[in-house]
Amino acid sequence: YLGGISCIGLNWFSLENIYFGVACFFLGGVGFWVSFAINNSYLPDVAHPEQMDKISAKGFSLGYVGSVILLLINLAMVMRPEFFGIESDANGAAEIKAMQYSFVTVGIWWIIFSQYTFYYLPKGNKKEGERNNVILNGFKELKIVWGQLGDQLKLKRYLIAFFVYSMAVQTVMLIATYFGEEEIAWGGDEERTVGLIVSILVIQLVAIIGATITARASKTYGNIKTLIVINILWVLLCVYAYFVITPTDFYIAAGGVGIVMGGIQALSRSTYAKFLPETKDTTSFFSFYDVAEKIGIVIGTFIYGFIAQFSSMRNAIIFLGAFFVIGVILLLRVNKKN
Repeated sequence: YLGGISCIGLNWFSLENIYFGVACFFLGGVGFWVSFAINNSYLPDVAHPEQMDKISAKGFSLGYVGSVILLLINLAMVMRPEFFGIESDANGAAEIKAMQYSFVTVGIWWIIFSQYTFYYLPKGNKKEGERNNVILNGFKELKIVWGQLGDQLKLKRYLIAFFVYSMAVQTVMLIATYFGEEEIAWGGDEERTVGLIVSILVIQLVAIIGATITARASKTYGNIKTLIVINILWVLLCVYAYFVITPTDFYIAAGGVGIVMGGIQALSRSTYAKFLPETKDTTSFFSFYDVAEKIGIVIGTFIYGFIAQFSSMRNAIIFLGAFFVIGVILLLRVNKKN
């Protein structure tokens, strides 16, 4: 509800309401990332170990399907506002109003589809006793998880590998559109806008295929070997992106990103779930997983921005490829006995 209502609040984001808009953006982010961490923690509760890869892939796939459906609706609103009864007035053009209304539709969509989750999923393992210092206790629980990792060598090695390659994955996902906007020869503003929209849709749709293929591959070859192959594919994509110039090149890159993005997200989650020790407190472990990912985003985007500022965006992409190489090396150590 925090995320959905905050998203609806972005309808009133403007220069006159800048602080309100920033607050809604911040709280929407909190709602999304916290709910996502809790969502991830349900995987061990709803699937046996042999089912986790398939269920994780299905979860991400349905998420991509939902995002594509709503994105198409919102794009139709922006490109044909008159069809939805949205007209220009003294407050702004119809297209701008349609963009603002899109935030409302996203928030409502978010809240409505959450009801299914609230109704069907287990209620969780509520701790007994009074709750004090909720925020500080969150940090304490993460510290407890870190202490438990000392006895879980395989899990600890996997988390380190995940932290490194996730740094690059999340950074590529965040900067892909910006890279396309700045580095690709679109020919004009309208071509650029349409091209970037098509690229986003391609990534989302192809990611469904990537998640499905990866789940099947992990069943045959194992999770770690499949993740190693995916990381190698990411390296090749980073090298390819260095030479991307035309819109066609970018569409090919977008298709490749979609395949490996869907695969690495779904399989990383299920692999982590399989390595967890016996515990009822899966939320704390997945919160730790999520925190590792977010710290990686901060470091990855900073490194990318720093290199892009003093060199070029293409060189920065190549540098991100180095994180995938390190990720491969670290993944090779996961199943070693010492």
